[in-house]
Amino acid sequence: MKKIYVWVLAAILVCGASVFTSCSDNDDNPVQPNLNVGEKIIGKWMSAEINGKPFPTDNKGVYTFLSTTKARMSSSVNSRPELGDLWNDNSELDVNINGNVVTLTHQLDEHKTIKIEMNVTSINAKEMHANVHASLMVDGAVARAMNDHIRYERIEENYRTAILGMWEGRSTGAEGSEFDDGENHRWEYLADGTFRYYHKVDGEWQISDDVLHDYFVDGTLLCTRWKNAGEGQEEHREWWEIESIQNGVMKWIALRMREDGSTYIATFEMTKVQ
Repeated sequence: MKKIYVWVLAAILVCGASVFTSCSDNDDNPVQPNLNVGEKIIGKWMSAEINGKPFPTDNKGVYTFLSTTKARMSSSVNSRPELGDLWNDNSELDVNINGNVVTLTHQLDEHKTIKIEMNVTSINAKEMHANVHASLMVDGAVARAMNDHIRYERIEENYRTAILGMWEGRSTGAEGSEFDDGENHRWEYLADGTFRYYHKVDGEWQISDDVLHDYFVDGTLLCTRWKNAGEGQEEHREWWEIESIQNGVMKWIALRMREDGSTYIATFEMTKVQ
């Protein structure tokens, strides 16, 4: 059975459906020694696990701590219409760090505010663990609150520039990709945050007639959204983790979740078109 979560910024601005169950209330955190969180947290982090279970890639996001007072967050969620169309490419966050407690605040609009309190239990150069209390405030009142234990991984690579240009490839995983037909296609990623999708017609590459074709890369996370032209077409979104870009070859990987809660690995490989 699906359960709605609204906990944002600590990992992503997740407002989608999840099969994870929330852990017990973690307000009573044991006293921790000073972990020098303010010094160690600077950099880019991506959610890896929630309550001991891996994050599906479509629920992931990245946030970057620029200082002890400012951060940026990237996520792409559209499964909660009442919260608006969430397409966040490096949205700004306010940060307050008091000992091992990191508080992040994000104003969604004039009515809705997200407040995240992360009680960091361990942090090193590779990963961070935190008990997270997240609240959605609507006109000053708590509309929803969650408590979870989240593990984050530090992201060293940033493929924001390396992805630019034309690529050709297809799904390589055993189960394929939801939006892939197994044939070679081309994607041209432009610096303005849009992409062009090409498919072959009578042996010639033809650009797809899309009315929406956006993407962003933050660290290793690639988020895309598109909508084909024509009446009745729906917007689609897909997330990938860029595994590597080297020697003209780009590899993607993603953990996908089925409706029954089981998971599988999807992979994709493409080659740079000169």
